[in-house]
Amino acid sequence: MDLHQLARAIETWASELGFREIATTDTDLSDYEPKYRHWLEQKFHGSLGYLERNVEKRLDPERLEPGTIRVLSAKLDYLVGDPPHPHDIPANDGSAYIARYARGRDYHKVFRRRLATLARRIDDAAPGHYRAFTDSAPVLEKPLAEKAGLGWIGKNTLLLDANGSWCFLGEIFTDLPLPTSTVEPQPGCGACQACINVCPTDAIISPGVLDATRCISYWTIESKASIPESMRRDIGNRVFGCDDCQIVCPWNRFAPATPLDDFAPRNDFDDARLTDLLDWDEQTFLAKTEGMAIRRINYAQWVRNLAVAAGNAPFDAHLVAALEKRRRDAPPLAVEHIEWALSELRDRGRQGSNRKNDSR
Repeated sequence: MDLHQLARAIETWASELGFREIATTDTDLSDYEPKYRHWLEQKFHGSLGYLERNVEKRLDPERLEPGTIRVLSAKLDYLVGDPPHPHDIPANDGSAYIARYARGRDYHKVFRRRLATLARRIDDAAPGHYRAFTDSAPVLEKPLAEKAGLGWIGKNTLLLDANGSWCFLGEIFTDLPLPTSTVEPQPGCGACQACINVCPTDAIISPGVLDATRCISYWTIESKASIPESMRRDIGNRVFGCDDCQIVCPWNRFAPATPLDDFAPRNDFDDARLTDLLDWDEQTFLAKTEGMAIRRINYAQWVRNLAVAAGNAPFDAHLVAALEKRRRDAPPLAVEHIEWALSELRDRGRQGSNRKNDSR
């Protein structure tokens, strides 16, 4: 088959592997360079030092993988069930909110395996050099996907299309001169600012610009430090990541459900209670989260996050008891947050008692 036939075949093979869409682009990211460098200069990446390393490789795929002249960008849906509605924004009710992408099997494993399978099939048809990536190297995934025509980078900095943003992105770098995909006009976000308005911490400081140091995902996943008290109440009950900007996005009303069972929630992570999760010791945490993206954080971060969520919950004697029990052997990082949570809950309990007394 010629390269145009191969490109059509790749789309078929990708669909058979569960990908919603795949497209091809060249490696020229010069249009994205000024914005990315300015973002780094503003220190919006916080302590994420890896984002300022290998900048040249991020901006030039050929430097990352010599010989690369084309990038295949693919989407894999991960939403389980029907799209959430704005009334599904997490509430401080004693539950623990875990971002939807992390409730099932680690997407790195699922996506990379399927990309590698696709790369082998392409190589059988047209021998060349292929390398698959899934959030695993200095790759500017969203710019490459946008350039390939898979959507546009929205005001919340996520890649959107007419079917929303509940999807993962992955790439295959190759030296095969495949025809680049036709890029159709995109509808864009228009005047909508739902994502900006809903962000609990005002992390989206302007359309398409995210200050990671204000982002809940940054503090609950990336940071290994103490969460500043000024951030804790705004975090609410989100113990691993945040989906608010996706939940309110109008385009996500049309998001398809994933065809894969891999992303089905484990451990009731779609409806977990803080009291139950606080009961996990480190061995239980490691066993329960094996093979999941939640293992990006360690046990100290996990208990830290649970404590913050507990401190934002309604007063509950069982929750107080769970925190006191966990404090006995909690990692040092978590102890400070447990103490804060206990203080918050006890204050809430006293206020509730006072209101009852006043109404008598």
